[in-house]
Formats: sequence, C-alpha cells, structure tokens
Amino acid sequence: MCAFCNQRTITGNTEIPHASDVERICSQALEQITDPSESEIAFFGGSFTAVPRDYMLELLLSANKFIGAGKFKGIRISTRPDYIDEQVLDILKQYGVTSIELGAQSLCDEVLEANERGHTEQDVVNASKLIKEYGFELGLQMMVGLYKSDPKREMYTAQRIIELAPKTVRIYPVVVLKGTKLAKLYDLGQYEMMPFEQVIGLCAQMLKMFNTAGIDVIKLGLHSSELVEQSIVAGYYHPALSEIVQSRIFLDGIKAHINENTNLDLVINSRCFSIVTGQKKSNINALKELGVTCSISTDDSLSRQEIIINGEKVNVFKIIGDPGI
Repeated sequence: MCAFCNQRTITGNTEIPHASDVERICSQALEQITDPSESEIAFFGGSFTAVPRDYMLELLLSANKFIGAGKFKGIRISTRPDYIDEQVLDILKQYGVTSIELGAQSLCDEVLEANERGHTEQDVVNASKLIKEYGFELGLQMMVGLYKSDPKREMYTAQRIIELAPKTVRIYPVVVLKGTKLAKLYDLGQYEMMPFEQVIGLCAQMLKMFNTAGIDVIKLGLHSSELVEQSIVAGYYHPALSEIVQSRIFLDGIKAHINENTNLDLVINSRCFSIVTGQKKSNINALKELGVTCSISTDDSLSRQEIIINGEKVNVFKIIGDPGI
C-alpha cells in the first residue's frame, strides 16, 4: 500500500461489493436517472485491474447487463498505471468499459518512490498511450503536496499531464489520514507540508493550465465525508476547496486589471457571486488591503467566466461545472 492510502476511510466502504450489489445499485440508478445514456457505471475507490481476475470479471459481467439501448453508455474505472497492458485492455473493451482513470498522483520519480507508489513516471506514460490507442477515454489523477514534492515538481507533473492529453483530470491536494505512512512521517516531523495558501495558488494555476489545454477538471479536492473528517491528521481538506481555488482565480484576474483607479465597478453572473466575493468576503477584504473598493451588480446574460470591470468585459476564467467540482 502506498504511503498516503487508506481506502476504507476515503470510500467509506468496509465490505467489498459483489455481483448482486452491482445489479441492485444499477437497477436503482436506472429508475432514478432521467437519461442514463449520458451516464457511466463507475468502479472507483481502488485499483480495479489489480484485483483478482475472477473478481474483476464478476463485477464487469454484472455491470455489462446494464449497458446498451435505454441503459448506461458504458463503464468507468480507476486503476494503477502499472496494472494496464494489452490483455487487460482487451478484457475491459469486451465488457463495455469506456473510460479509464489512472492514479498517476505525480510524474516525478523521486516523489513516486518516496511515497511508495510502486510505479514510475514511464509507467504512467506507457499506460496512458496504450489506453488512448485502444480508444478508451483517458483520465489522470494527481495529488498536490505529497511527501518530497515541491512547487517546481507540482508544475512539472501538471505540464507532463498536459503533454499526455487526457480527456479529464482530478486534482487531489493531500489529506493525511490516520494509519498511513504519511501520518507517521508527519508526526515525526519528517514531512513538512506546504502552506495551505501556497497549495491553493498551485491548484489555481493548474486549473487555468488544464482549462487552456482543453482538459476537463472533473474533481478538485477529496469529497466531503464524515469518515474522512474523523480520520484527518493534517492536509488540505475543505468541503468547499474547489470554490476557494476558483475564488483565487477570480481574485488574480481582478487584480490584474487594477490600474490607477482604485474604485472598481464589477458586473458578474449571479451564480458566481460567492466565488467572486470569496468565502467570508475574503476577496473583497484582500482588495481592500490593496486600497481597492468594489461595487458589485449582476447580469445573468454574462457567462460564468465573464466579468465586467469598469465597463470592460474580461474572460477571467472558464469555470468548469458547478462550485464544488
């Protein structure tokens, strides 16, 4: 197990699912989802292709019954880059898998080794290329703030991910959980984490980079969970982490358009109000510290990435999905 993993805490599951569980959940979902043809069945919370082959086939066979006309469009899985090869991909293709997400976490070998990932940067590169060659949608997952990482290595990972051109990315700032090696290193003082504000800045920069490259960021931050909150030792956990990062992007965009006029008239889409003003008006207060005052009005004809600053329409950033992606 890698240095930061505690899958039971992250997923909230204490028992492994079987075919009957998959069929029950899929049947319920078909009744509740308006258009299942736009949705996928997902196997997450572990390394799907690393489980015993008979068990993997059991799950795939049970899920495959719910794919096709009037049903789901396919199956989405997450796995490790070192458990991908032609034989595995042939099986996944046969049973209706459409999307594969790789837990890359970092593309720096020093960071991967320090966190006992058991795979290399080249494994991520090889698996990514093979997945795309087979016609699967590729997703990559990365973690920010791992043991032995630093801002330069985080930016290197983000740039290498862009070069691999996945369809989607998930960004998970590190959360140190009880019972992991990271928790032990942290308690011993051997793992010194980057400041929260620095990690927010890094995530904001990455979000802009991925957006510019046309890569969808479909998750930013670990999902909110009572089990996770009870098990946190340290880290960058916040139930509204995505909104905080997006707020930073808007703040940076507004600051870039400050000139000699310290009175700003902002017009925004009403759905972006909390993001633009920041949590507890943090953006407004940050601007006040710079001697800048703001008046804010709304115009829902603006897209969520547009803001009018003193009469000038600015595309500050393309917000992906709703706050809390």
